[in-house]
Amino acid sequence: MRLALFEPDIPQNLGAFIRLAACLGAPLDIIEPCGFPVDDKRIRRAAMDYYDLAHISRHASWEAFRRDRMAGRLVLLTTAGTATFPNVAFRTNDTLLLGRESAGVPAGVHDAADVRLRIPLQPGARSLNVALAAAMVLSEALRQTSGFDALAD
Repeated sequence: MRLALFEPDIPQNLGAFIRLAACLGAPLDIIEPCGFPVDDKRIRRAAMDYYDLAHISRHASWEAFRRDRMAGRLVLLTTAGTATFPNVAFRTNDTLLLGRESAGVPAGVHDAADVRLRIPLQPGARSLNVALAAAMVLSEALRQTSGFDALAD
């Protein structure tokens, strides 16, 4: 199970993703460009002391990510999804892709996803914070695929 973040806008959210990835053992792909200067010092500050525990791969572009990506399905979390959470059967080699906080993902990225997953919300609510959505879906995906077994003491 992997997490991928498409062109993040907010450094604090990237820090939350790094911490989530480190704590739950999910490799993290960062698809650039980001909406803020990305250097190791800034990432480390946002991720606190979890940076060294995380397995992070940076990709210069969407095209580079697609070229370098591991096998498995691309599961896009999107407000325009046709599949609804938690009614998806996750696979161990899925990559959970989350878009930019300000704009989601462009049509070409949306179309490239194997699964477009929507988290149902109360009427009038537009969306969750991307890091919260990632935590919800990653937790369910790990539960379904026995991914928590490797973390148990």
